[in-house]
Amino acid sequence: MKTSKGETGGDDSLVIAFDDNRLLTELFGANDRNLARIEQGLGVLATSRGNKLVITGNAHARNQADRVFRDLYARLKSGQDVSPGEVDGAIRLATAPDADLDKPQGGFSRHQIQTKRRVISARSQTQGTYIEALMSNELVFGVGPAGTGKTYLAVAVAVSMLLQKRVDRIILSRPAVEAGERLGFLPGDLKEKIDPYLRPLYDALYDTLPGEQAMKGIESGEIEVAPLAFMRGRTLANSFVILDEAQNCTPVQMKMFLTRLGENSRMAITGDPSQVDLPLGAKSGLRDALDVLEGVPGVATVNFTDADVVRHPLVTRIVKAYNARERGLLGDGNK
Repeated sequence: MKTSKGETGGDDSLVIAFDDNRLLTELFGANDRNLARIEQGLGVLATSRGNKLVITGNAHARNQADRVFRDLYARLKSGQDVSPGEVDGAIRLATAPDADLDKPQGGFSRHQIQTKRRVISARSQTQGTYIEALMSNELVFGVGPAGTGKTYLAVAVAVSMLLQKRVDRIILSRPAVEAGERLGFLPGDLKEKIDPYLRPLYDALYDTLPGEQAMKGIESGEIEVAPLAFMRGRTLANSFVILDEAQNCTPVQMKMFLTRLGENSRMAITGDPSQVDLPLGAKSGLRDALDVLEGVPGVATVNFTDADVVRHPLVTRIVKAYNARERGLLGDGNK
């Protein structure tokens, strides 16, 4: 793959030549939908001519497009797919304020997680920072709005470490606080009541491991999914432990959970402080822990924002709208 400038006779164009025409259909997408997505996201015009792609637009946008196409093409050459989410991720990485547009094979090659079902790449710079933190710290807080990949990436790193034999077990947990619902009125025994509440953790697990292997791991105890209350009195050694929806635990519960950390174990704590379902006036254990543990060696905190939302683009707009309203309410309260 080669990039050159001005081959079309103008200074406002950049030409990318690809060395494997077989990959271009997938790179450009069905009916060139990926090209259209990149054009809209970067404000450029992308025209395909055989094995070449002509990018027209201002110099900075052309360089961003060059970075996006290099990342996506490198992904295809390594045998991975290019979904609309990956295209959006490449755009997000290329348009980050401190993006290094000259670095070959940008974000995808630096921040990847290898699992049995797929290779998972960072789709924002914050996700890349988060992956690095999970790989190198014993305790990591992933804090921010829904849809930023906090829990999904933590599960993916845990699965990767389990496959590499760096840990012996994965333990996934959530506090049993209902978001406006009552588990007690649901039919079935305790497991049947709780399993639907823990479903997001199962979803992330099954997306990174074949179903049969995930079920086998759960049955053998190699993978455990349990409410926070079940952690009391235990010492979790040689494990990757994840606490999801941590904003819904109390300070006492958070201290209990954090002190379960055993030898050769790692913990990831994820949550959104803006979505607390605790009784009115109750203090969130997540907020409390972030204050208490600030600056403690071995503890890393990664803060996500609405710019890191990697779900449907409408989710990003929804999160931004709610955040704008909350900022407005806080402003009114300070008057």
